[in-house]
Amino acid sequence: MFSRDTYEKRRMALKQEFEKGLILICGNTLLPMNFKDNNFRFIQDSTFLYYFGLNRENLFGIIDIDNDEEYIFGDEITMEDVIWMGPQEKLKDQCEEVGIENLRPLSYLSNYIQATLDKRLPVRFVPIYNPSIKIEIGECFGVTAKTINIYASEELCYAVAKQRNLKSPEEVKEIEKAVNITRKMHLEAMRKVKPGMKEYEVAALLENIAKSKNCLLSFPSICTKNGQILHNNSYENTLREGDLLLIDAGARLNNGYCGDMTTTIPVSGKFNERQKEVYNILIKMFNRAEELIAPGITYKEVHLEVSRVLAKGLKDMKILKGAVDEIVLKGVHALFMPHGLGHMMGLDVHDMENFGEVIVGYNGQAKSEQFGLSSLRLGRELEDGFVFTVEPGIYFIPELIKKWRNENKFLENINYLELEKYMDFGGMRYEGDFLVTKNGGIRLGETMPKSAEEIEQEREEAFNN
Repeated sequence: MFSRDTYEKRRMALKQEFEKGLILICGNTLLPMNFKDNNFRFIQDSTFLYYFGLNRENLFGIIDIDNDEEYIFGDEITMEDVIWMGPQEKLKDQCEEVGIENLRPLSYLSNYIQATLDKRLPVRFVPIYNPSIKIEIGECFGVTAKTINIYASEELCYAVAKQRNLKSPEEVKEIEKAVNITRKMHLEAMRKVKPGMKEYEVAALLENIAKSKNCLLSFPSICTKNGQILHNNSYENTLREGDLLLIDAGARLNNGYCGDMTTTIPVSGKFNERQKEVYNILIKMFNRAEELIAPGITYKEVHLEVSRVLAKGLKDMKILKGAVDEIVLKGVHALFMPHGLGHMMGLDVHDMENFGEVIVGYNGQAKSEQFGLSSLRLGRELEDGFVFTVEPGIYFIPELIKKWRNENKFLENINYLELEKYMDFGGMRYEGDFLVTKNGGIRLGETMPKSAEEIEQEREEAFNN
């Protein structure tokens, strides 16, 4: 939790974007896994955390513009809560710590919203994803949970995104804490992976580091020898000599701020010649992105420039042919990197993605529909204060390669005979977290092994110890 002044200034800035009505910011509820009292770990809504800072369930925030008042609707701690959860700070005192003097019982929320609607004043809220909240707010509006998001305010989404996309120094400090714990997670795996281990044993190492620092995971970890499957959450395989292990994992602090990193590790300790050739292209892609990051350039431009590095590297390997610019313009390179270069990061690992990528990542500009480029989550002009990921990848996806080959796609640019040699290669990715400043981009966190030689050295030192 930040200072009272921080939250008051954030709410004031949001309030000034609108002339009348209510701004409704919904907190989260506990969600049952399989019965009422066996719940998933509580995660507070990130927009609620940003404006109100209270990390407990069943709370709603109201900013009443017409009456210049701010409220929390929620129920005070009861003896039942104390019996099961222990003594807790009173909700009233928590509210005062973030500058909210008006605490009302949760049962009053519906009438407050209804009274505003009766006056034909707007009640603005961002799209709701929690099914329980959909039902509750739907009842306030007299509509079903399925239709409540029809009434979500795009105008509010843009206003919130404008604030939250620009990270303050105190936010950057928290993100960097999460990034450094994320770094420790990856280094632990890098040092301890060996042939014969199961993927789930490595995943356990990652989670153990996060928990030892009182953190959650930013998202379910990807820890797989099948790196060509982009979001592979299976951990059943045994690691063998010669395998590459792709780890995409991050830590989430209790205050919500996240880290996100990807590393690709040679299980045997060293990359073989073929793996190193591809990995060196990957790092050239990452380095080119790092060179370009600065206020004023669009991230779409950075993505396309990185794609040219990929195309040139694969052309040098005789897998692609033709002019590099033509290859990228036609989207041929997306056979090997069908995702975007990165995404916004902050209180969500994909910051505010529930608002939609067009709002957060494109500021209203239309996204490309071209394969690969359509998966670029962040394409807008970069600004001082943005925090986002740089995440190039190179993948040999047998099913996609066979499909394109059977359709005779891009025969003028793809050497399918040469590509056949890489059908068993898998995939690799490397990811770091960056802050845009007026002087360029800064990679957040302590130094992380990046080159093939640095990773091999880290592995060798671990083996020797």
